[in-house]
Amino acid sequence: MPIHPLTLLFAAALLAALAIKFWLATRQLRHVVAHRNAVPAAFAQRVSLDAHRKAADYTVAKGRFGMLVNAFAAAIVLCWTLLGGLDALNVAVRDAVEPRFGALAYQLALLVAFAFVSGVLDLPFEWWSTFRIEQRFGFNRMSFGLWLADIGKSTLVGALIGLPLAALVLWIMSVAGSSWWLWAWCAWALFNLLILVIYPTVIAPLFNKFEPLADEALKSRVQALMQRCGFAAKGLFVMDGSRRSAHGNAYFTGLGAAKRVVFFDTLLSRLTPAEVEAVLAHELGHFKHRHVLKRIVAMFALSLAGLALLGWLASRSWFYNSLGVQPNLAAPNDALALLLFAQVLPVFGFFVAPIGSVLSRRHEFEADAYACAQASGADLASALIKLHEDNAATLTPDPVYVRFYYSHPPAGERLAALKRAPA
Repeated sequence: MPIHPLTLLFAAALLAALAIKFWLATRQLRHVVAHRNAVPAAFAQRVSLDAHRKAADYTVAKGRFGMLVNAFAAAIVLCWTLLGGLDALNVAVRDAVEPRFGALAYQLALLVAFAFVSGVLDLPFEWWSTFRIEQRFGFNRMSFGLWLADIGKSTLVGALIGLPLAALVLWIMSVAGSSWWLWAWCAWALFNLLILVIYPTVIAPLFNKFEPLADEALKSRVQALMQRCGFAAKGLFVMDGSRRSAHGNAYFTGLGAAKRVVFFDTLLSRLTPAEVEAVLAHELGHFKHRHVLKRIVAMFALSLAGLALLGWLASRSWFYNSLGVQPNLAAPNDALALLLFAQVLPVFGFFVAPIGSVLSRRHEFEADAYACAQASGADLASALIKLHEDNAATLTPDPVYVRFYYSHPPAGERLAALKRAPA
């Protein structure tokens, strides 16, 4: 029996993606190790050699672990698809559930079973990352009990939110005919907008404590910055990020009137008020240039295109057969199509991922320029150096690796651009 072209194309894409990932990771590791014993000249006055070496060692440890994760992930995709794992799971769940509880229950059970198996397979890698790599470099502050509690909460929240959405999408697929993908996209888009609204006040507090910013001087400074930038937020909050990690950050969350400004407590303990203001001005730059809106629109457009493609593929038996799955004859294939598509799409999407990285880095430069206009570029540069040091981010990444993966420009490029930016 001849091999279907999609089988060959998928297998070739999977192997090519894995080879490129290994090639890029090897370049990164060699480049970082080669520059481990010398702090770049631009940082020589601010970053110690010990901190630079720690960042190099941290990058190497994560890089080596990442190569293992990538190899395992590729093997799992191969097992789910061409080696028949998804087909076997589908048969087992279908025969156990569909005759007794009906088609919708069977399809939801298939989604749950797949998510459960995938989650169990990921757990050892998450544990190693947290309690070995992060612990070794002094970043992890989670106990094993808190780690398990987070997994339990995430699973519960995912079930409470994901199962009703999945049931709605499967129902739409069963009743809306050939245009189901358009209606499913509308439901998915509305769901994501709803999550953006309720996440700050309903979901995020399940995992972290959020307290109003108590530092009145910093609060006044931040409010003055937001006022002159024309930005309104529902509140300024401090999150107990130190409960889980020593990494620091600041971000905006929410949509419309529900927007919040959130500072990690680790960030406030490390930066001066002027540096905090500069970091916040950078984040405001993203909103001023409508980067968040552009990313949401892009995400919605790509999801619409993806669902349209799935709508065409789901009705073709060769889509299933060529990827190691036998479509159901007496039961619906909607959940099966969703799962199979979710395995295949990232393999091909990997090759266009650098486009998103390029656009993201461009947005970061624009936000930096805006921060220089609204606050101090020197304070932003100082804050970036501290954050790179605190997060053990390497100052000497491989240029090719950067172009492919980095969503933020490397520190050297950002500091050079800040120096050129008008005050």
